[in-house]
Amino acid sequence: MKKLSLGIELGSTTIKAVLIDESFTAVASGSFEWENKLENGYWTYDLADAKKGLTAAYMNLKKNYKDKFGTVLKYIDSLGISGMMHGYLPFDKENNLLCAFRTWRNTATEKAAKELTHDFNFNIPQRWSIAHLYEAILNGESHVKDISYITTLSVYIHKLLTNKLCVGIGEASGMFPISGNSWDNTKADIMDEKLLKHGMPYKIKDILPEVLLAGESAGVLTKEGALLLDPEGDLQSDVPMCPPEGDAGTGMVATNSVLPTTGNVSAGTSIFAMVVLKEPMKNVYEEIDVVTTPDGATVGMVHCNNCTNELNAWANMLSEFTLGEKSRNQILDQIFEAALDAEEKDAGGVISYNYLSGEHITGVKEGRPMMLRKPESKLSFSNFSRSLVFSAAATLRYGMNFLLNNEKVEITRLTGHGGLFKGGKAARELMAAALRAPISVTETAAQGGPWGMAVLSSYLLNNTESLADFLENKVFKNAEILTSAPDEKEAQGFEKFLENYIAALETQRNAYKYY
Repeated sequence: MKKLSLGIELGSTTIKAVLIDESFTAVASGSFEWENKLENGYWTYDLADAKKGLTAAYMNLKKNYKDKFGTVLKYIDSLGISGMMHGYLPFDKENNLLCAFRTWRNTATEKAAKELTHDFNFNIPQRWSIAHLYEAILNGESHVKDISYITTLSVYIHKLLTNKLCVGIGEASGMFPISGNSWDNTKADIMDEKLLKHGMPYKIKDILPEVLLAGESAGVLTKEGALLLDPEGDLQSDVPMCPPEGDAGTGMVATNSVLPTTGNVSAGTSIFAMVVLKEPMKNVYEEIDVVTTPDGATVGMVHCNNCTNELNAWANMLSEFTLGEKSRNQILDQIFEAALDAEEKDAGGVISYNYLSGEHITGVKEGRPMMLRKPESKLSFSNFSRSLVFSAAATLRYGMNFLLNNEKVEITRLTGHGGLFKGGKAARELMAAALRAPISVTETAAQGGPWGMAVLSSYLLNNTESLADFLENKVFKNAEILTSAPDEKEAQGFEKFLENYIAALETQRNAYKYY
């Protein structure tokens, strides 16, 4: 019997489970849709929904498997959990959640992030777990003295399934700085002084999970964990589990981007680009995260909170306008086609801001989606469409300039994945123009993070070589790759669009003050 590996990823809009066989082919899948909500000033998800969605996604996969093969799925050889990176989930010693889950999307930790960045001489973005913790301490929140441990979403789910508190190094690098293969001791000492000053009864490493590398054992599925996934009781326990990872790490795996100078662009609800560095960066930038691959290589990451939400919102509205004659996906196809065919390569002076939430990189505190144009700008469908698509990439390029221009980081390959790349050739070509780099898409990249997580769980059974060699020699050996190189006219058009976009940013920064 072929060995089966399962990956489950709790994404921003979908919890998805993917089961692969020894050839790394997806043999079954299941999903559950969910949404974040803004409560008491914080973007959050209910953990009851996380557990409900986890069960629903697995049960849908189980049904899919039986429909295909006529047998009940009972045995899985390896399992891995991934989720939205960063965020803050604090628990007490009785495993009680001390405050609502604060996701990566929140931009309410500015004071903490700035102080930590200065004192560590290392960029601490607002969405990192340590920024959330320290901001709560600075704000005098009552729960902070009762903390026994803090987790991310993937670590929380992994602990539910295994009773083991651990984290993959890629996910860990979005919680607290990493040095070597674990937490950075020097920065931990600095943090401990702050904790002591504020009267906290713990040291930082005491409340962080154990750090593990890809391929290392992260416990086994307990009987309780198996019943959480499969309440019908068919799934057997004691399945070996790999370290829980963030969606950035699974994206790197799904795009074969763990070697120096390779990278990937993930474009969905949020958008980020990751490039594996040949050498450490010379300077500290608030716009650049320094994280790691799932096997510990240093990565420069530009993360933006907003990407496809506004595209989807317009597509939904236009679909409604057609009285349902055209679906949202059909409208999206038209938007991408019109954007690519636009005669005015800079979108004709039409500017779209897709900021549903705040955006740290451009200094936007609160999101107010808007569209601007001068009286002489032509509001054609193609200009409107190009503006929407370019807007999805504009903030990313704004941040990428620090890597490309200041640090002269070498990029030999960027592989795209995520919902935006369902736009096909148009999405690839427009993103290539925006980033001035070849954009490749593989069939596996389209399967995204859940498939990448399944591959990481398979690596747990096949870790006789490095992760990079495993991906290159086994997983991607026969992969079909579609690549779009940047067209100079398209790239120049984007540069003009970005120039206009930056020039008018003050309108976006100040909009929340008035509306």
